[in-house]
Amino acid sequence: MAESWSFLDTFEPDFRPLVVIELARGAKEETIEWFTKRIVDKKANGGAQLLVKPLVTENGDENIYLVGASHLRLLLGAETVGLVKECNDNSMRTFTYSSRKTFKDFSDDNHNFLTMSECQYIIKHELENLRAKDEKIIPGYPQAKLYPGKSIVRRLLTSGILVQIFPLHDREELKKLRHSWYGRVKVGYQPLDDIRGYFGETIALYFGFLEYFTFALIPMAVIGIPYYVFAWEDYDKYVMFATFNLLWSTVILEVWKRICAIMTYHWGTLLMKRQFEEPRPGFHGVLGINPVTGREEPVYSSVKRQIRIYLVSLPFVCLCLYFSLYVMMIYFDLEQWALDYHEENESNFSSLMLFVPSIIYAVVIEIMNRIYRYAAEFLTSWENHRLESSYQNHLILKVLVFNFLNCFASLFYIAFVLFDMKLLRQSLATLLITSQILNQFVESLLPYWLQKRHKKRMKKHMCSLKTDTDLSLVEQVNLEKEMGTYFGTFDDYLELFLQFGYVSLFSCVYPLAAVFAVLNNITEIYSDALKMCRVYKRPFAEPTANIGVWQLAFETMSVISVVTNCILIGMSPQVNALFPDSKMDLILTVVLIE
Repeated sequence: MAESWSFLDTFEPDFRPLVVIELARGAKEETIEWFTKRIVDKKANGGAQLLVKPLVTENGDENIYLVGASHLRLLLGAETVGLVKECNDNSMRTFTYSSRKTFKDFSDDNHNFLTMSECQYIIKHELENLRAKDEKIIPGYPQAKLYPGKSIVRRLLTSGILVQIFPLHDREELKKLRHSWYGRVKVGYQPLDDIRGYFGETIALYFGFLEYFTFALIPMAVIGIPYYVFAWEDYDKYVMFATFNLLWSTVILEVWKRICAIMTYHWGTLLMKRQFEEPRPGFHGVLGINPVTGREEPVYSSVKRQIRIYLVSLPFVCLCLYFSLYVMMIYFDLEQWALDYHEENESNFSSLMLFVPSIIYAVVIEIMNRIYRYAAEFLTSWENHRLESSYQNHLILKVLVFNFLNCFASLFYIAFVLFDMKLLRQSLATLLITSQILNQFVESLLPYWLQKRHKKRMKKHMCSLKTDTDLSLVEQVNLEKEMGTYFGTFDDYLELFLQFGYVSLFSCVYPLAAVFAVLNNITEIYSDALKMCRVYKRPFAEPTANIGVWQLAFETMSVISVVTNCILIGMSPQVNALFPDSKMDLILTVVLIE
């Protein structure tokens, strides 16, 4: 490997732009010169040994730079990041430059051996690993301190000198993907291999899970329709459906593990070695020595972090949970008012008014979830977690606990305190359908409409320019840099998690829940695909072997679902009739089933 770097040249006759770097307007010349020099410098000198080229805009500003790399540099980078590729004997192995001839489809003149998303991931890795050597400050910005081993890109970002780094779309490949993915309405599987090749494994796994979950809901929907039609007014005939429900919620997650392992083995990420995790960009502290790596980096007391978590974050979360329960009790007061109004008037209007409290409550739940999300992000960032994985785990825990109570507390209260199955059915239906409509509008339709308006304005502006630069490339970069940033699959998985809760917990009293979930997910596949291809910048590919902590979250919901359905079965008149004399025998039987 070391010998390979020595003969690597930065010259590339056909420069292919892969990544865009946008610096702040008015960034100092000496800063730009120093940063670009570090990008193109040889590895032996602490550089990234990449190719960089300024993109001159209509104003003559040079605050946007295009980054690429030679074919040889990308191959050596593939070895550095530990990419797994398919060999000639159909096995999956970690790519090494010395054994490159043993890999399928490899040849020295085949520049498509690595996908564009893999190339962009390699460049991102190299840029993020540009580290300060002897520099104490960023040239031109004495207030932006550096120390040996500090990531230069992260320091530039936190100082506001670097605005953003994003990978460019491949217009031709994107056009093909759009056509095969959502360009025509069809009944069939998504092109997951193509999605993985373009967006990477993390996003492909999300769409794979969304597709699998939608197909897994079909048996529930098929059973639910006749169950709903023939037992609509008899709320006590839910035992068989609840029994199927608790088996279904357990089995589908076990089957998903197998499907996920098959996909990630085929993609090569199941075998990828986990890299040593660097401190997250927002982590700060007193400069010290890391006892594991021996490198100089910020050090922050874990005791201080625990104090922040238990004395500030935990009380705040508990306060939010109390407020959520308070809002729930206001909802029940509104329900009682609507019921009294209906009994007094007995009209079509009063019948419609019965649904108004649930609709208002569903909207309030969505607003509270979004406000709390911002507060949870602020608190988790303030806790100052060293690693990104630790930050994500604490954030997910905060959000899931609040969302679970906020969305499902009223349903548990109706089922196990009020014992009102008719109200439970009405509330479940209203909450599920309202939340799905709101999510589709806020997450897909609104961003798409805003992006379409911006694109029209930008095209009109670009057509009026006179420039010698490649207009299509200038137009593409200017369009993409103004696009929204995709912040990951967190919100998408959260939406599916809540949907799984609505379906698995209480759908036995409203069997059409699975039907509405299937319809929503079909439109979700198309709207999310549209969002990825037309609304957001292309995200960097992130190799992953599974859906991470979300697998645990879904399994936890599955356990709660089993307990809930067993209790509902135990509460049913049919089962109670089997134990007329001893309620203790009934309780023991329910516990045994669990």
